[in-house]
Amino acid sequence: HEGAPRLWKSSTSLPKEKAPSMKYVVVTGGVVSGLGKGVTASSLGVLLKAAGYRVTSIKIDPYLNVDAGTMSPFEHGEVFTLDDGGEVDLDLGNYERFIGITLTRDNNITTGKIYQTCLERERKGDYLGKTVQVVPHVTDAIMEWVERVAHVPADGLEGPP
Repeated sequence: HEGAPRLWKSSTSLPKEKAPSMKYVVVTGGVVSGLGKGVTASSLGVLLKAAGYRVTSIKIDPYLNVDAGTMSPFEHGEVFTLDDGGEVDLDLGNYERFIGITLTRDNNITTGKIYQTCLERERKGDYLGKTVQVVPHVTDAIMEWVERVAHVPADGLEGPP
């Protein structure tokens, strides 16, 4: 389809200045657990990878916890430990196994991590005395985190996915 956005295939060798922008696929389901969002995201990753695209995966959780390590397994389910020691939601383990990638603790964003980042920035004076608010400071921190992590290769190849 002529007007459809095009994803960059890893086999394409475009000069860096001509490389297309990164595309994002968002799987959402609100606060309802057990709908299969993680399996859906993993499956989409496998299909995109099989089509020649480079993929990575980021999970965003609304919890104020910094990571899943101290959360009750009765409420949240099992914890998956990544190679870098990050204790994360089990979905990240599915992403790694299904897609064949290696993720880090930064691939799991929690509200706690974002708030911690914003508070550290405020303490350092990064906001120049402004009142720190959800909009724009927290929302900007989320977008910056996603953009940063999305460019980290998870497939062992050079360059951003």
